[in-house]
Amino acid sequence: MTALSTFWEAIADLPHVLHYVQVGPWRTRVLEIEPQGGSSTAEVVVLANGTSGHIEAWTQNVRALAVAGFRVVGYDYPGHGYTTLTDHDLEIPEYEQHLLGLLDTLGLDRVHLAGESLGGWLAVKFAAHHPERLRTVILSAPGGRVVGEQKVDKAQSVSVQAVTEPTFENVKKRLQVVIHDPENITDELVKVRRAIYSQDPSGANMAHVSALRRPEPRWRNRVTDEDFASIGVPALFVWTDNEPTGDAEEGRRLAGLIPDNEFLLVEGAAHWPQWEGADAFNAAATAFLARHSEGSDQ
Repeated sequence: MTALSTFWEAIADLPHVLHYVQVGPWRTRVLEIEPQGGSSTAEVVVLANGTSGHIEAWTQNVRALAVAGFRVVGYDYPGHGYTTLTDHDLEIPEYEQHLLGLLDTLGLDRVHLAGESLGGWLAVKFAAHHPERLRTVILSAPGGRVVGEQKVDKAQSVSVQAVTEPTFENVKKRLQVVIHDPENITDELVKVRRAIYSQDPSGANMAHVSALRRPEPRWRNRVTDEDFASIGVPALFVWTDNEPTGDAEEGRRLAGLIPDNEFLLVEGAAHWPQWEGADAFNAAATAFLARHSEGSDQ
């Protein structure tokens, strides 16, 4: 992996703005990066994070997308990052409503939606309910299937400990649930997440954003084979050889359910292929997006 050590390193020389917009009750943190060359007609790629994640989860990808000519929009969900913390459990319909409101607030008609983990889960559901707002989806180790509670419980236990005792070591342990090689966890990533988690010393917000790990909410929000089969826009499906919810063959099977799909297997990674397999991910993603951009002759 060709790793960038800091988010600032990725965006410093690109025109960008980090700001907050009001989406319903949520004061939402948004990063907008203009494409290299500053095209006013550039298509937009929206980045959606995993559970308890934040914009910085895409440190290894934002520059490649902007250099390829796309306008990049990253944002923090309700209860995540530096967006307003939540006082109630969050489920997929509320994430969908928030994303729809964000697109409306930013004046974005149709976008490419790239989601990792929970973001992939959101992208699958959003594609079913709002296909007119999407050009493509990139599903990076998408979550949402019901695959057994043991792995889910492990993620939940380290998340709680990272929030209630946000030491460097505890937060790094939380990141090791999604990143296969600890050497790929940058100090900046740990420090940013430690600061975010420290906003919630009681652990109440984490409990609310982790609601989808509990059996009943997970079941009623679950992603099924039929959901993948109903995706009506082109999809790049990204999986890994150490994905905790299924092996490589399962990834290929899921991708094959999508009518218009491309598949990428990232080796030596766990649940963050966009981070650990950044070179392969960025090459595949930018090529995929170029093929499915308006006016493309590929």
